[in-house]
Amino acid sequence: QVQLVESGGGLVQPGGSLRLSCAASGFTFSIYHMSWYRQVPGKERELVANIHSNGGSTNYADSMRGRFTISRENAKNTVYLQMNSLKPEDTAVYYCKAESSVGRRSYWGQGTQVTVSS
Repeated sequence: QVQLVESGGGLVQPGGSLRLSCAASGFTFSIYHMSWYRQVPGKERELVANIHSNGGSTNYADSMRGRFTISRENAKNTVYLQMNSLKPEDTAVYYCKAESSVGRRSYWGQGTQVTVSS
């Protein structure tokens, strides 16, 4: 049974930090590229960051570059998103996504809410 379980969301003040985690199970995590997306009501889901299956390369959306850091621990089947200098416009549901590096399979987590507000 494939599972992607996000955690670490919550309420934080502007300028604060949060670290999201996404724990994977039910598939071979080490051959999957991992991504974080976010979505606000009424808007399309947008890419936040992604990381190669071996952790060797990362990519960020322009508005997140320099504030967010994606990382992974293949030994723990977990991908992280460290978010610093948070802004109210970062408020969204954050999802992790797994995409196979050797095929077309992909999986989504259920999402975790991040709210940036004073």
